[in-house]
Amino acid sequence: MRFIYLSFKYLQLKMKQNIVIIPTYNEIENIESIIKAVFKLPVEFHVLIIDDNSPDGTATKVQELQTEFPDKLHMIKRSGKLGLGTAYITGFKWSIEKKYDYIYEMDADFSHNPEDLIKLYKACEEEGADMAIGSRYISGVNVVNWPMGRVLMSYFASVYVRTITGMKIMDTTAGFVGYRRKVLETIKLDKIRLKGYGFQIEMKFTVWKYGFKIIEVPIIFTERREGVSKMTGGIFREAVWGVIKMKLASFFKKFNP
Repeated sequence: MRFIYLSFKYLQLKMKQNIVIIPTYNEIENIESIIKAVFKLPVEFHVLIIDDNSPDGTATKVQELQTEFPDKLHMIKRSGKLGLGTAYITGFKWSIEKKYDYIYEMDADFSHNPEDLIKLYKACEEEGADMAIGSRYISGVNVVNWPMGRVLMSYFASVYVRTITGMKIMDTTAGFVGYRRKVLETIKLDKIRLKGYGFQIEMKFTVWKYGFKIIEVPIIFTERREGVSKMTGGIFREAVWGVIKMKLASFFKKFNP
């Protein structure tokens, strides 16, 4: 019996702890379904919701679900809309403190298929990725239900970023990403400046500059089923000009592990 007990404790120590960070603002139509979809996966993932004071009751629904999943579902409620980047950084710091091994970013609206979390996990656990990117463009253009104008804008935004930065990443604006904890412990999270979708670019650029191993895995991105998109022209402009500022600033920074 003691051998069985010690073997069980050893397996517990060897198991990797995964957490998915999902920022929310007015996602009442999606929040319960996305959480339960993650919890049904064959690999165990915990979920951390970062809610920016959604007036539609998103946080209340999460609190209800926490009674059903008390050990796996967590939430941080913020005072208002403080930006995508700050939401993720808040989640990163919390997850680092709790010693999760792998930390993931994902949207709440099913534009990212929860089943693809397994691909990101395997890229880290089996292929040694420090950053695993769910890529729309690594094997063609895999986007469903977007108007052609938005597809072209997104695709050529990544071309633009690669041209300015020198990165070889095909999907530089991807928001479906997995990290080893050591990556987020190493990079200076408080120095990440871009707050909107430019945050995704700056994180990839910073991880790349530090020399971590990055793997892109192909996914199919599907436009949200319910709710309203958060993408605006202002967010896009921030990313365009922010990339130039980010590249120039990098000449004066040290990227030492």
